[in-house]
Amino acid sequence: MSRDGFAGVATPTVQMPAVAHALEASPEVDVPSFDAVYTQHVAFVWRVLRTFGVAEAQLEDAVQDVFVVVHRRLREWEGRAAMTTWLFAIARRVASAHRRRKNGDRTETMTSEPAGGADTFAEMSRAQAAATVMSILERMDEDKRIVFALVELEQLSVPEVARMLELNLNTTYSRLRLARAAFELAVKAQVPR
Repeated sequence: MSRDGFAGVATPTVQMPAVAHALEASPEVDVPSFDAVYTQHVAFVWRVLRTFGVAEAQLEDAVQDVFVVVHRRLREWEGRAAMTTWLFAIARRVASAHRRRKNGDRTETMTSEPAGGADTFAEMSRAQAAATVMSILERMDEDKRIVFALVELEQLSVPEVARMLELNLNTTYSRLRLARAAFELAVKAQVPR
């Protein structure tokens, strides 16, 4: 036992400040398995990439690119931020890379077809509504679109979005307010009078 009554605990010195001593004693973060991260967050990553403007034809590749990075770096995740925040940052970089190398081909095809019968009308209506929303979002300024999508579509809180985007809270609220106004105007323009 040492003179201060604690056995085996190093006393902070000039060479080892108290902060470093406290960090040594901090518990380790449980890193989830890759399969768990993928299963739980693949839909979120897909939607974030779409929000960042990755073309429908490139979404599958972009999602795969995100999860390649996740697979490679998962053991480095320290748990200082939520998993969605970390995935969002990766998806943002992947989306940027995909947009830079995107070719001029603007043709996009729908990947799913209506099932038929009574569900056909409902599925077509949902698909048309989703296409309208995506069309409105694509015309929106990227800064506003991202905040709008994360708050309104992903149901994240504004403070959480501000942290994810490393923005001032007031700036985030302002972008959301402007995005909501732009979205409402665009929807009104779509509705026949």
